Amino acid sequence: MRADGLLTLTEAGLYCPAGGFHVDPWRPVERAVVTHAHADHARRGSARYLASREGLGVLRARMEEGAAIRPVDYGEVVEIDGVRISLHPAGHILGSAQARIEHRGEVWVVSGDYKTEPDPTCAPFEPVPCHTFITESTFGLPVYRWPAQTEVFEEVNRWWRENAAAGRASLLLGYALGKAQRLLAGLDPGIGPIFAHGAVQRLTEEYREAGIALPETTYVGDAEKAQDWAGAMIIAPPSAFGSTWIRRFGELSAGFASGWMRIRGARRRRGVDRGFVLSDHADWAGLNRAIRESGAERVLVTHGPTTAMVRWLRDQGYEAEAIPTRFEGERDDRDVDLEEESG
Repeated sequence: MRADGLLTLTEAGLYCPAGGFHVDPWRPVERAVVTHAHADHARRGSARYLASREGLGVLRARMEEGAAIRPVDYGEVVEIDGVRISLHPAGHILGSAQARIEHRGEVWVVSGDYKTEPDPTCAPFEPVPCHTFITESTFGLPVYRWPAQTEVFEEVNRWWRENAAAGRASLLLGYALGKAQRLLAGLDPGIGPIFAHGAVQRLTEEYREAGIALPETTYVGDAEKAQDWAGAMIIAPPSAFGSTWIRRFGELSAGFASGWMRIRGARRRRGVDRGFVLSDHADWAGLNRAIRESGAERVLVTHGPTTAMVRWLRDQGYEAEAIPTRFEGERDDRDVDLEEESG
């Protein structure tokens, strides 16, 4: 990555020297542009933040109390020392954004995390023309191709019905911010009651405050002591699985929703009964589509199998290179602040 570019890589992450701000910094800085509220992009401790208005509620829920956050509408331009910044929908989770940065006619876009398929819980991905596009590649291999999400939700609801008919509870694991709410949006509440882990319930309320329509959920901790869990659906983060927390539900079947379920053996390694291929990141086709529609001649690749993605892009005629990140590969969600960041 050239040191004389519009953005450069520092010990704190991506930095714009002309504007004096970082994008998704890895540690506290003076001015941070934040693409979304996942903890590998929104780190606590910076003096000032710029973020999308749509995601303000979930971002405040994840940041330190009193954090100085300036919310902006999608497409609204903010100028800092002659550098024009605007945020555009990334389609990843509620409020997720791509950061468009323009200075002296040069335009870079930092995509953050994104997906290109529609999602009722957040604004859809918007291609943003630029000269340099910084893309993730969490699932940057041809094997990662997502089935239609309507098919996935039909599969989830069928599994739930089967469990209910057998007198079992259904425990569906999905990262607490973004994935859990997307799963809720696809559930058929006519099958039975829906309960939520505390981490899921808290963030789901922020989604409701933002106007996202979701089925009614009950916080597990508010359930009656004599609650009959047979037939119920419980949404929880992966960190809850295998803990003493799940013992209260009695006989259950556990499912995990993630793009990693696309790989043979992933369900077995997780120790769950069912795996559902559903990701809040772009698949191989989505990554290539986003890069193509950006119109960029230069592509910087981060997260995931960057070497393979860079090689592929160079074969397609792009100027491409990998840039490092402090958050590589699949995180295992043991840290509550990172429990929903990948997959």
